[in-house]
Amino acid sequence: MKTASTPQPHLASVAKPAAVVIEGLQKSYGDFQVLKGIDLVVRQGERIVLCGPSGSGKSTLIRCINRLESASGGRIVVNGCDLMNESSRSSEVLRDVGMVFQHFNLFPHMSVLDNCILAPMSVRGLSRAQAEERAREFLRKVGIESQAHKYPSQLSGGQQQRVAIARALCMEPKIMLFDEPTSALDPEMVGEVLDVMVKLAGSGMTMLCVTHEMGFARQVAERVLFLEGGSIVEDSPPESFFNAPKSERARAFLAQILH
Repeated sequence: MKTASTPQPHLASVAKPAAVVIEGLQKSYGDFQVLKGIDLVVRQGERIVLCGPSGSGKSTLIRCINRLESASGGRIVVNGCDLMNESSRSSEVLRDVGMVFQHFNLFPHMSVLDNCILAPMSVRGLSRAQAEERAREFLRKVGIESQAHKYPSQLSGGQQQRVAIARALCMEPKIMLFDEPTSALDPEMVGEVLDVMVKLAGSGMTMLCVTHEMGFARQVAERVLFLEGGSIVEDSPPESFFNAPKSERARAFLAQILH
C-alpha cells in the first residue's frame, strides 16, 4: 500500500469517475449556519480525511452525504444520482453508502452475527445462509470472527467498533463514511480499529473519514480537508497539509493537536 508520502494516488485519482459531487452545500439549524456553500468532488477509490476544530461542520458534511441530515441547500450527487431529488433511485444508491459512527450503534439484544446479517437479509434480500457466509467473511477480515456468537456487552469497545465496521461492510458498500470512529475508545483500543481501517483503505474503497488521528491521515489519506466555520479552508495532499499548511488557522490546529 502506498503511504501518504507518495503523491501518485492523489494525481491518478483525478482521472477516475466521481463518486460524490457536492455543490454549494448548505446546512442550517434555525439561524445557525453549519455548512456554508461546500464544494467538493470525491473520485472513486479516493481516501479523504476531514479534520478541524469541533463545530466546524465535519460530521454534518458526511451525514448529509447519506441523508442522515437534510441539507438546507445545494446539490449532492452520489454515483450519478442527485440525492436532493427524492426518488426511488436515490434510496437504492444510499444502500451503497456505508457508515461507521463514533458510538457503535450495535443492537444490544442481538449477537454479533445477527447484527451483521440483519441489513443484508432485510435490504439486500439475501438468505440467512448467504448473509451468514458474508458476515463471517467480514468478521474474519476485521479479526473478530471468533466473537460471532457473543453479544456487544461481552466485547471491548475496540471489538465493538470492529463489529460495526464489519456490519457496514456486509452491505458491500461502494463508499464508506467514518464519523470519528476512534474518539469513544480507550487509548489502548484505538490502534486495533485504525489497523482495520488501514487494511480497508488498501482495498481501494472510497473512504471519507472524520478523525483527529493525524498519524492515520498521514498514512492513509490521499487528500486532507481542513474545515473551519462551515467551510473547507484547505484541501491538500497530506504531505502539503502537514508540512506546509496554507492557512494560519490550520497551522494553529496542527500545533495544538500534534504537540
